[in-house]
Amino acid sequence: MERGAQAVSDRLVELAGIQAGQRVLDVATGIGEPAVTAARRVGPTGQVVATDQAPQMLAIARERAASLGLQNIEFREMDAEVLDLPASSFDVVLCRWGLMFLPNLATALERMYRLLAPGGRLAAAVWSTPPNVPLISIAMGTVRQLLQAPPPPPGIPGPFSLSEVSILEQALAKAGFSQIRSERLTVTFEWASAEDYTRFQQAIAAPINAMLADQPAERQASIWRAVTEAAQQHAVTGGAVRLANEAICVAARR
Repeated sequence: MERGAQAVSDRLVELAGIQAGQRVLDVATGIGEPAVTAARRVGPTGQVVATDQAPQMLAIARERAASLGLQNIEFREMDAEVLDLPASSFDVVLCRWGLMFLPNLATALERMYRLLAPGGRLAAAVWSTPPNVPLISIAMGTVRQLLQAPPPPPGIPGPFSLSEVSILEQALAKAGFSQIRSERLTVTFEWASAEDYTRFQQAIAAPINAMLADQPAERQASIWRAVTEAAQQHAVTGGAVRLANEAICVAARR
């Protein structure tokens, strides 16, 4: 996952104009990105604070940073909507694939705005529409179809809730940000086989697992086989599954 996603981390760091010695906040860092990429850019004279509400993910992030010898990252367990940090204390705020899951996006963006020093920058990535993100939509679409489950109504947090980028741009403007711009970036992920893609989804796709929780074991197995068959349609020579996805990167200034 991180090998494929590195292009997004690199682009967010570029859009934010991160330089040596700066202070960077990475919101919803997960297992440590783009915090690790930013830490390399700010160097030993800079500092990165990376937050997430999942302690298990933060534990992995800390291990990654330690294995890379990075001593300029501080990981904190913290809800993205309740960032208890000093005002005007960061030059940059980053968020990779986190904003679309926030129930109170406006509140979170207002807080991020206050945490930035005057002239500071925000750079974030969200997912495009489902047809352009097979990483998620192959499995989710297959499961929804077989369970005859309707898609979530508009406004409900989820991987595609900000796929209409104007929603995010308007929210940023309302929070006080200016010089807002967006661009699209292709992100490619690869698995050795369709079965590997399915195992990946079983391990990380909490919404799918929740949808399947009340299904009999045989029905669950049948649905996962259907996911594998759907992924197989994207196999290349040798059997590997290679999926090109569209991310939307948005940058703004305080």
